Amino acid sequence: MTLSRTELFAGTPVFDLRPMTAEDIPDALTLWSGMPGLSLFPCDSREGLSRYLKRNPGLSVVARRDGRLVGAALAGHDGRRGFLHHVAVTPDFRRRGVGRAMVEWCVNAVAAEGIGRCLILVNAGNDEAKDFWRHIGWIDRPNVQVMAITPCPERA
Repeated sequence: MTLSRTELFAGTPVFDLRPMTAEDIPDALTLWSGMPGLSLFPCDSREGLSRYLKRNPGLSVVARRDGRLVGAALAGHDGRRGFLHHVAVTPDFRRRGVGRAMVEWCVNAVAAEGIGRCLILVNAGNDEAKDFWRHIGWIDRPNVQVMAITPCPERA
């Protein structure tokens, strides 16, 4: 399925949304690696992301305009909670509804799997991202502290 979004008054398509595929991974990695405030790890390799997409088919999304990737978001679930990762839009396409549309896509796709709650981890110093998430209705969880262990650093 592909969806086109139009600007409110211009009436021309600004971007198309479709499920992310393995073929989109190189473009997504390029977008994400150049994004301040977004952290990539060894598990964010082509192979790691391909595994993630196979495990969570149809839940992640890309936004393209005239073939150019302008946004990408990973989404999946563990059977209990949904997770969004690496939601990013190129600076020239921000404030056009691309981020919100991708998040809606992902949340609706996860909900269609029977999952009632989605989470995202946002880097503490990424105020622009925190403002975006709050603006579209997500809430801070001050009662939750993220903790981690890395038993296999080469695959983290």
